[in-house]
Amino acid sequence: MSRHDDDDDYVVVEKRGSTVVPLLWGLAIGAAIGLLFAPMSGEELRSEIGRRGRRLKELAEDKAEEIEEMISDRYTTARERVEEGVDTAKRKVKDGKQFAHDVAEAGRSAALTAREELERRLAEAREARRAPRPSGEEEPVA
Repeated sequence: MSRHDDDDDYVVVEKRGSTVVPLLWGLAIGAAIGLLFAPMSGEELRSEIGRRGRRLKELAEDKAEEIEEMISDRYTTARERVEEGVDTAKRKVKDGKQFAHDVAEAGRSAALTAREELERRLAEAREARRAPRPSGEEEPVA
C-alpha cells in the first residue's frame, strides 16, 4: 500500500475563446452522423446533406454578422471613451493655462500696485524733506 500524503490536487482552468466554433463543429458532425444512419436512399441523402450544408452555412454567416456587429459596437464605444478622455484632458489643460495666466496677471497687477505705492511714498518723503520747516524744529535723523 502506498501513501499519498504529499500529493496535492490540482485544478487546471483553461481560458478559451468563443464557443461558437465548437458549436458549429458539433452541429456539423451531429448532422452528418444523423444523415448517415437515417433510412434514406442515396439520392435523398445527398439532397439532405446539401440542404443541411446550406443551412449550416447560413447559420455561420449569421453568427459572423453578429460577431462583426458586436466588435463594431465595442470599437465605437471604446473610441467614444477615448475621445471623451482626450476632450477632458484638453479642457483641463486649457483651464490650467487660463489659471496660470490669471495668477501671473494678478501677480503683475500686485507688483504694479506695490511699485506705485512705493513711488508715491518716496515722493511724499522727498516732498516732506524739501518743505521748509517751522523754526525750531530739527530734521529727524535717519
